[in-house]
Amino acid sequence: MNIATNIESILRDLGENPEREGLKDTPQRVEKAWEFLCSGYKRNLTEVVGGALFKEESTGMVLIRDIEVYSMCEHHLLPFYGKAHVGYLPRGRVIGLSKVPRIVEMFARRLQVQERLTDQIGKAVREVLQPLGVAVVLKCKHMCMMMRGVEKQNSEVFTSYMDGAFEKEEKTRIEFLDLIRTGSQ
Repeated sequence: MNIATNIESILRDLGENPEREGLKDTPQRVEKAWEFLCSGYKRNLTEVVGGALFKEESTGMVLIRDIEVYSMCEHHLLPFYGKAHVGYLPRGRVIGLSKVPRIVEMFARRLQVQERLTDQIGKAVREVLQPLGVAVVLKCKHMCMMMRGVEKQNSEVFTSYMDGAFEKEEKTRIEFLDLIRTGSQ
């Protein structure tokens, strides 16, 4: 059985006619959509990063802010979306800037909870770079909270991952959080 066959069955269970004009191709469209939405399972960190690691003696913080995040809640199979902010303190190496959003995307394109997604991003950056510290903050809205259940449309969920200097040094952590705030106003 494939996704399209299951969607056709769901439509019938909901009391719909999957053969009517507006729904005739819906099972196949949903299958393609889900293949895209869960494409992160077919990617791995080595493939995503490729050869984009470079020797660099820079010691200043690197921050990629406002990375768009679109993922699917594994509890209700409804979307959550928002922004990711990823920072690190280099230790002799930097990563190509486009690779950080690609790491975010790889993990976001899996069934997720925001807490795990945040940790996976932080741990992946740590694994690839072995930096002096990694910080990740995600700010998301969850459709499972907005359209069902508590129906709170303005709720936002914040999660963070901090290790190394970001965890141990308050000054470094505050600098990271201040840099995030300056662009969010």
